[in-house]
Amino acid sequence: MLENQLLKIAQDFGSPVYVYDAEKIENQYKRLTNAFKNVKKLKINYAVKALSNISILKLLNSLGSGIDTVSIQEVQLGLAAGFLPEQIIFTPNGVSLSEIEEAAKLGVKINIDNLSILEQFGTKHPKTPVCIRINPHVMAGGNSNISVGHIDSKFGISIHQIPHILRIVENTQMTINGIHMHTGSDILDIEVFLYASEILFETAKQFKNLDFIDFGSGFKVPYKQGDIETNIEELGKKLSARFNEFCKNYGKDLTLAFEPGKFLVSESGSFLTKVNAVKQTTSTVFAQVDSGFNHLIRPMFYGSHHDIVNISNPKGRERFYTVVGYICETDTFGNNRRINEINEGDILCFKNAGAYCFSMTSNYNSRYRPAEVLWYKNKAHLIRKRETFEDITKNQIEVDFSTKKEKVLVK
Repeated sequence: MLENQLLKIAQDFGSPVYVYDAEKIENQYKRLTNAFKNVKKLKINYAVKALSNISILKLLNSLGSGIDTVSIQEVQLGLAAGFLPEQIIFTPNGVSLSEIEEAAKLGVKINIDNLSILEQFGTKHPKTPVCIRINPHVMAGGNSNISVGHIDSKFGISIHQIPHILRIVENTQMTINGIHMHTGSDILDIEVFLYASEILFETAKQFKNLDFIDFGSGFKVPYKQGDIETNIEELGKKLSARFNEFCKNYGKDLTLAFEPGKFLVSESGSFLTKVNAVKQTTSTVFAQVDSGFNHLIRPMFYGSHHDIVNISNPKGRERFYTVVGYICETDTFGNNRRINEINEGDILCFKNAGAYCFSMTSNYNSRYRPAEVLWYKNKAHLIRKRETFEDITKNQIEVDFSTKKEKVLVK
């Protein structure tokens, strides 16, 4: 999107505001499917947790995507967005058996990553096919909080526990229709991903009724100029050839599945904030904006980098600023960034704000969550209203603490 278009959105819808470019999402989806065009059966299941606005889900549905969900609420949201149950896979972690059963009743694909739950579910519902999430014990990801395939991870069933899985399957006579892994987000080295894939292939050999193998995702996108990203084209070429070879030896054309979130929506997003004040201290120039980690927590939570651009003064001379929010704890978005000269009232644009940004917002400090806008076919569409005071209080129930007592008249 052009800077003047973003400025117009900030003027029309106020700030802070999230803006998503539909064309970028479409291009990323096509890029991924083209990379694996040599696979007979490919299924992209968008990870809803990255950005769960129903209009975004409907857009991805129109492209042919399925969805990956991690809560019963995301399953229900997917159904409301028009996805068929068979287009939805439920991949929770640490949820109750009853939540998994609730999802199974809705007809979605079930993915289990716990031996105890696997045995309980298989005993009660042996005729419901189940996918198994494997922990390959391969460390991949850009931050310890988003690396989920290592040996100390809470996610997945260890590859060393395959005999236990086989025993449960034999005892319950349940059907395993898929094998799944997810190593982590921000994968830099595709060779590590391919190594983990070999572990998945070896595991898959032990199950004779598979319909699909799900390789997760975690593909890295660039966060700044010259940044490294996952070479999706090279990965597509190498993994497709290996997958086709496996299917030939398996004796059946399986579906190759992925569950990308960040890869599809991250670069589509811009987060627009207004500068409330420029504050000079003895050592730092702060640009204080009308937001905080209640709206964008990734820099504080993951140490994530988001390029920050002054779209109100794109040709101004560059100066160094530390961009901070209005929260009563430290909420630094960027330290000593070179940004075109900032004045109070300017609009700053945070790039790569499509994934895990709005979805992790909160009402901390009793602030309202911002609006969301979708730029689609050269038009801005409001897809979520900015919250109001009524939204903050609507589910609260007041207790009457009145101490007044009625006077008792003595006759």
